[in-house]
Amino acid sequence: MTIDLDTRAGLPEELRLLLERFPRDIWPAHANLGPLAQFWLQIHEGFRDTSSKLQARAVDFREGRMTATEYKDWFAPRLNVLLGHLHGHHQIEDFQFFPLFAAAEPRLVRGFEILEQDHEAIHETLGALVDSANALLKADDANADQLRFAADRYAGINEHLLRQLHRHLEDEEDLIIPLILDRGEGPLGIG
Repeated sequence: MTIDLDTRAGLPEELRLLLERFPRDIWPAHANLGPLAQFWLQIHEGFRDTSSKLQARAVDFREGRMTATEYKDWFAPRLNVLLGHLHGHHQIEDFQFFPLFAAAEPRLVRGFEILEQDHEAIHETLGALVDSANALLKADDANADQLRFAADRYAGINEHLLRQLHRHLEDEEDLIIPLILDRGEGPLGIG
């Protein structure tokens, strides 16, 4: 199974050992789903929601349901918030939580390495997204071809990011939440 973020369909079988014991459908009612795990899931849902809204508005603009000015005014601040939150979230994970979780369950070390690689891939896509967003913001609203080209480029990169985020967030949850349910936040040193 490939571990590449853009092509994998989930975590390799050997990293799903706790997920088999703690499938997603039991998470909400599990006694060990503490405040941090709930917060983690809420943050992830916020990333999914914001990125999906960015994509939906890109479609609205490209299909003529928003003017260029409306679209630019709408997407720029939301994209900035998403970028800042993703960067901060990934920093905390890479330097705080992933090492803690990997030490707690050595059989999952490879999974945390995969998630860190995902962060690098996502940040590379974010760089391209920022470049395309800046080009869109600078595009002349009176030049329909320039505006359309810039919007299409941005939307394509945003679609790529959305796919990456959804795959990464699901895999991250499949690795971390079952570990928390198995051990509890306190015994992992995070409660």
